[in-house]
Amino acid sequence: MSTAVAAVLLVAIATYAVFGGADFGAGFWDLTAGGPERGAAARDLVQRSIGPVWEANHVWLIFIFVVTWSAFPEAFQSITLTMFVPLALAAFGIVLRGASFAFRKTMVTVRVRRAFGGLFALSSVLVPFCFGAVAGGIVSGRVPAGGVAGDPVGSWLNPTSLVTGGFAVVAAAYLAAVFLVREARRTGDAGLAGYFRRRAVAGALVAAVVAVIGFAVLSSSAPHVFDRLFTWALPAVVLSVLGGFGALLLLVRGVARGARVLAVVAVACVIFGWGVAQWPYLLPESLTVAAAAAPTGTLVTLLIAGGLAALLVLPGFVLLYVLDQRRLLPEEGVADAADRAGG
Repeated sequence: MSTAVAAVLLVAIATYAVFGGADFGAGFWDLTAGGPERGAAARDLVQRSIGPVWEANHVWLIFIFVVTWSAFPEAFQSITLTMFVPLALAAFGIVLRGASFAFRKTMVTVRVRRAFGGLFALSSVLVPFCFGAVAGGIVSGRVPAGGVAGDPVGSWLNPTSLVTGGFAVVAAAYLAAVFLVREARRTGDAGLAGYFRRRAVAGALVAAVVAVIGFAVLSSSAPHVFDRLFTWALPAVVLSVLGGFGALLLLVRGVARGARVLAVVAVACVIFGWGVAQWPYLLPESLTVAAAAAPTGTLVTLLIAGGLAALLVLPGFVLLYVLDQRRLLPEEGVADAADRAGG
């Protein structure tokens, strides 16, 4: 039963990494778009593309936290006690990002809009870095078992956490650029499609370099996980590499169709590979999934609740994304008073 709950949790993490990652990555391109005039078109596309879905993506994060503290309370206690600094920074970044994204649209003066835009963009980088740093600390065994606190600084400011945090930022930016290529093509803007295609290619190359560095760091800091990446988790690693290479090839050739699916496969398989490589531990190599699990009744209840949630919530997500892709949410693209005044 604990294995089934852990599998559900891993799928939720992968889903958040894909959809939430693309959301945060769009903020990265907002940050690097340039000045108000030069970056106006790119920022407008970012805002229009994530406007309908940016709040919905955090449902997955809430689900992850609820399942973790309910199904694996000892692990959750150890993680939050040890990683309270990056987790608090991530929570602050999510709130700041959402507020800045909403307020930027309603501000009239250019100076204030730029300030909110900068906060939105910077927090879009901070949040994935913090989550990646937490993952790096867990993988490298810096979170002790037993529901006790580890080093609040060294647990996430270490070579493994810095590399995984950096990889999370780069992977999110890469995924967002691929999505934005598709979005620009749907709007018929060939210039913006080429703009984000070049950034997607660069993001893929940088992600590959950071991944190689990550393997080198893991070989010494997390030998258990590193060894299993090339045994039990090898299929996921191969799928990630093939997906990333296939998406890169399509992007280089200017073929947008299929690149988005392959990019999603590449990022999702990174998460699945991590989960398989870490198995059977929640906290390598001190706390297994079975040892950390709550009583069977709690796990059964969680699985039932998760199944009901899937039946009730997933159709709404599908409808939201379909309406967005078919551009049937016109209110997100209507200019408001601030746009008219600023223009």
